[in-house]
Amino acid sequence: MNNIIIRSASPDDMGKLLFFEQELINAERPFDPTLNESDVKYYDIDKMIASPDIELLVAELDGEIIGLGYARIENSKPFVKHVQYGYLGFMYVDPKYRGLGVIHKIIERLIVWTTSREITELRLDVYQANESAIKAYQKLGFTSHYIQMRKEI
Repeated sequence: MNNIIIRSASPDDMGKLLFFEQELINAERPFDPTLNESDVKYYDIDKMIASPDIELLVAELDGEIIGLGYARIENSKPFVKHVQYGYLGFMYVDPKYRGLGVIHKIIERLIVWTTSREITELRLDVYQANESAIKAYQKLGFTSHYIQMRKEI
């Protein structure tokens, strides 16, 4: 799969980006009982594409978008060592192309983008029950840092 191209998303990609957003939401529903049952939208994709502090990438194979992910520059809390960090999200690969290292390629490019901005730490959120995603991120060197807990009352 050396012919996978990683590039910045453009407004021309909007149809596929919106489709993948809904596919991601559907994939996360089993892990998150707090999601509304309909009309869920995670991202302002137009704003993401235009923002200088967000790099939204797509993976393309033979002219077809097969995956995507972004890095967003965030300000850290004043009591931590680094002033800013890169937050990764919108990580999704079409199920037909999973296991080919697509997310790995996207994250490698996002690391290049964040380090060019003098960012020294990346963070992301993943559902605790999403074991396949956790394993993929661990292969890339991510470790668990913080567990958020909830209780419905």
